[in-house]
Amino acid sequence: MDIVFFGTPEFALPALETLIESRHVVKAVVTAPDKPTGRGRKTRASAVKRFAEERGIPVLQPERLKDETFLDELRAFHADMFVVVAFRILPPEVFAMPPFGSINLHGSLLPKYRGAAPMQWALINGERETGVTTFALAKKVDTGATILRRAVSIDEDDDLGTLHDKLADVGAKATLDTVDLVERGAATPLEQNHELATPAPKITGEHCVIDWTKPARDVRNLVRGLSPAPGARFERSGTSYKVYRAAVEDRDDLAPGEVEETKRSLTIGCGEKALAVEEIQPEGRKRMTAEEFVRGYSLNE
Repeated sequence: MDIVFFGTPEFALPALETLIESRHVVKAVVTAPDKPTGRGRKTRASAVKRFAEERGIPVLQPERLKDETFLDELRAFHADMFVVVAFRILPPEVFAMPPFGSINLHGSLLPKYRGAAPMQWALINGERETGVTTFALAKKVDTGATILRRAVSIDEDDDLGTLHDKLADVGAKATLDTVDLVERGAATPLEQNHELATPAPKITGEHCVIDWTKPARDVRNLVRGLSPAPGARFERSGTSYKVYRAAVEDRDDLAPGEVEETKRSLTIGCGEKALAVEEIQPEGRKRMTAEEFVRGYSLNE
């Protein structure tokens, strides 16, 4: 199969690499335009672009997906199929173009967690299992008929970083298996039960704020779902802090938001039980363990 691959972040890399190393041919890659990042605002290419260029694969970076020049460039590759992993919403002018259609890899067991942040919300909501789904693209986001679903367990110590890597690896194999099935005419797409759909909207700054009146387990799940980025945060005396790792402490003697500091530990009361902070970052400072933090800082000052 001749394939055009659509993707931007690191989550897409294992799928792209797996397709490149298969018997299929990745004719081109479509990714986001380069954009300024970091404090220096230096222009940086996407992870997918950098990888594709290393492999000598043509790269397209359209500003507008309905632009006629871009559509003509796509047609010129005569692809049999488009494969989409962590990219923008494709208009019908694009996803209906190839004869074998367009498939998408999504980081959840659809119809659960439709949207931009399925991994984050699975962790925030304390799920014990999630997975990946490949599906045929349709007009409405994440609603197409599913082709393959692969379940992945969420361990108690998983955070967004570890779950991301698990799903990217499982998703890469599912993507290749889906391409093979479609090529052989053996795929059996199943319509989703839309009544079972749950949302996974984009994470905003509002979602990152810790509410100490919630149970410690919920706060810990928020920390897991936002670590390593963007980080669950709280404010104290005008300073912002991010928590990257924490554990639930079985005690109820601290009021919500009340802080207990010892020479080695940092514990904050919650609506139920307490949160033992294990890794924290004060605004403008480096990430540090709780023991390092209490040696030089105090939330009670």
